[in-house]
Amino acid sequence: MKPKTIVGCVLLLGFGGLLFMNFGSQVGGYMTFKEATASGAQAHVVGTWAKQKPTHYDRARNVFTFYMRDKKGNLHKVRYANPMPANFTEATQLVVQGYARDDAFAAEHILVKCPSKYNGTGKRLQQTSTSR
Repeated sequence: MKPKTIVGCVLLLGFGGLLFMNFGSQVGGYMTFKEATASGAQAHVVGTWAKQKPTHYDRARNVFTFYMRDKKGNLHKVRYANPMPANFTEATQLVVQGYARDDAFAAEHILVKCPSKYNGTGKRLQQTSTSR
C-alpha cells in the first residue's frame, strides 16, 4: 500500500473513534428515574403522565412542569424548557430524554405516544424537541 493510503486510513479510523466516544457518552439507554439519577448520564425514561398531580407552565421562563410515573411506578417531577407539547393531554405514554437533576428530571425532548386519529387500534408517535 502507498504511504498516503495508510495515513488516510489511520486518520479515518481515528476520527471514527473520536465520534464514537463523543456520541456514545451522550446517548443513554432507557432507564427508570432512580437509574437515571444514579448514573448522571443522559437517559430516556418511559412512563405515563400523573394526571392527579399539578402541571404548570411558566411563561416568563418558558418552562412546562409536570409529574410522570416511570415503568416501575416511581413518581418524579419533570421540567421541560418549552410549552406543553401538542397532544400531551391525550398521551397514552411518554418518553422523556434528558438528565436527572436535584429536584426534577430536566427533559430536553419529549416523545408523546397518542392514540391514532386514523384508526381505532394503531398508535402514532409525535416528537417534540427544543431548538438548541
